[in-house]
Amino acid sequence: MGVDFNRWAECHFQIFLSRYCSLLYGHNRIPLKLQLAYCAGNLWAANSLPTLYYVVVPCFCLLKDIPLFPKVSSPWVLPFAYVAIAHRAYSLGEFLWCGGKFQAWCNDQRMWLFKRTTSYFFALCDTILKLLGYSNPTFVITAKVADEDVLRRYEQELMEFGDSSPMFVVLASLAMLNLFSSFEAIKKLVFNADHSEVSDRFRLQILLCFLLVALNWPVYNAVFFRKDNGGMPAPVTYKSITFALLVSTVAMST
Repeated sequence: MGVDFNRWAECHFQIFLSRYCSLLYGHNRIPLKLQLAYCAGNLWAANSLPTLYYVVVPCFCLLKDIPLFPKVSSPWVLPFAYVAIAHRAYSLGEFLWCGGKFQAWCNDQRMWLFKRTTSYFFALCDTILKLLGYSNPTFVITAKVADEDVLRRYEQELMEFGDSSPMFVVLASLAMLNLFSSFEAIKKLVFNADHSEVSDRFRLQILLCFLLVALNWPVYNAVFFRKDNGGMPAPVTYKSITFALLVSTVAMST
């Protein structure tokens, strides 16, 4: 997650939008299934949009008391439940079949979420700006030297933040927004007189917010608990909390 993934996703997306797109340049040259396989990588940047939708819209609507999914008591909830459970089960089964462990699979899901909402999203924005003529291509040199503290945290499997990057501002803001939404969900379940009705209307949204909170645990740890140099910088923390509070206030007041 960072400049490297940003660069890769941006280059892949530029290839997709060029005449060398696998669907165009590969037509009658390679099989269709191979053309589509190339598109999976070339569309990393565009894949950030549906991921951001699932990260932002359900929790925002939960704050506004707007249900997005069918009631749990309704049979229309079955397709949503099937897709969610079947996709995760297949992903986990494939990961374990290839020799991975459950904890590694959880970390893999977490990293895909982080990359799609930061690096891939910035790559999409950079590509659009370049196509519109508002940005010039640049090659960013990334630091490859790590000191002993960084290596120690790496061995302890701690994520490295420690930089006031705009990507970390976005990542922390989304994490805080989902955390505040989860607090609102708990308040609805505890203090609402009709607990069963709230649970029936918002159960899938609440579960999604709780899942996102669990995936964002390294971010909360970096924001609230870590005191080492790899924790979230104070400016990033202040900006993310302020932005999440502003969005939550607007959502609940309108």
